[in-house]
Amino acid sequence: MAISSTLTVDEALPRLAGLTVVDVRSPGEFASGRLPGAVNIPLDRVDGSLAELRHAAETGPLLVVCASGARSGKGAAVLASHGIAAASLTGGTRAWAAAGHPLEYPPGPVRRVWGMERQVRFAAGALVLLGLVLGLLVHPAFPLLSAAIAGGLVFSALTDTCGMAVVLGRLPFNRRGPADRG
Repeated sequence: MAISSTLTVDEALPRLAGLTVVDVRSPGEFASGRLPGAVNIPLDRVDGSLAELRHAAETGPLLVVCASGARSGKGAAVLASHGIAAASLTGGTRAWAAAGHPLEYPPGPVRRVWGMERQVRFAAGALVLLGLVLGLLVHPAFPLLSAAIAGGLVFSALTDTCGMAVVLGRLPFNRRGPADRG
């Protein structure tokens, strides 16, 4: 079994040319700015891309990246559990950009998409608020919507999965369009 590790921005920068950078964010997030040369394999598709990633790891080290470092840490751990060595970028693309390093964008207008964690927080909060307002204005059973969302959030925390992120990842603005390939 391989061991996953982490690299800081300062450690990754001089090695970038020799690394295969795998960005595990949604395609919409990927299109809103990525490390130079990064390829997009969303976290929920890493298991299905093991053969491709194993081949890439044979030609050089893998650096797994996301917005903040949380999803990339999970991605690197998944790869390690399959015997593929990979490092996660501490702080993700946010830390990379904050350090003044350039991001690549697809040709055409830049699409700014919120990170998946922010999309989930917004959707969950909006649904809880909607359930409470509808409970006051329409029918007293609507707060059950808020309770269902709360239960989903607890389940998400306990299982380290997020069904809402899977659903949001399928929305058009989170999917890769023809202008985002590359």
